[in-house]
Amino acid sequence: MRSLYKPFTLNGHPIIFMDITSAEMTKYAANAMLATKISFMNDIANLCEIVGADINMVRKGIGSDSRIGNKFIYPGIGYGGSCFPKDVQALVKTAHQFHYELRVLKAVEAVNKDQKLVLFNKILKYFNNDIKGKTIALWGLSFKPQTDDMREAPSLIIVSKLLEAGAKVKAYDPIAMKEAKHHFADTISYAEDSYEALIDADCLAMITEWPEFRFPNFKIMNKLMKTAVIFDGRNIYDMAEVRKNGFDYFCIGVDTNK
Repeated sequence: MRSLYKPFTLNGHPIIFMDITSAEMTKYAANAMLATKISFMNDIANLCEIVGADINMVRKGIGSDSRIGNKFIYPGIGYGGSCFPKDVQALVKTAHQFHYELRVLKAVEAVNKDQKLVLFNKILKYFNNDIKGKTIALWGLSFKPQTDDMREAPSLIIVSKLLEAGAKVKAYDPIAMKEAKHHFADTISYAEDSYEALIDADCLAMITEWPEFRFPNFKIMNKLMKTAVIFDGRNIYDMAEVRKNGFDYFCIGVDTNK
């Protein structure tokens, strides 16, 4: 006899009933898994640069495998926000309390910490380890688009390192400027729009992939900037197009010296 039981659903998804401990673990484990995918891709991206592979092609290749999928496999400058860092750290700490070592998640956290320095290191290398007095334009400050949240944002580390090295920072973010002032105060300057941030800048560092940054006028950018060079921390630009407009271009996971 066919069962008449119908599972409870929410927005078309089945509701799974579980005990409180399992429910808490599920929430932490889900975010930790997504953070793991991000750190894994960033680690592979760094290797791609070394061996001469293109992470954009690698991403498309592995994303076509239905077992992997194409979500959360974009390389960049590390994850931030209130959930991923906190939940990964919470699981690591919980495991430690029970005398168990979560080796994979420790590596996820370590890779993410290092990844937030990748763009800064590229800038430093380009200017022969001397950026004192250089003006670095930043596009984006929040940890992701469509929010003013800067908790654990890569921009916090990048700005700190740039200032420490003696550079001047001029930043623009569509909605996170007010929040940024709580973190940086008057140690950096704030532009009214993305193009104003570029005036007399020695380079542009693309930090957050806001939609309005995706299709800029490169010709106008070139005229505004002192040095035509872009450091793309989110791989949102086409290298050939950027170079065609007279820019040096550096991104994540691609050997740009080819």
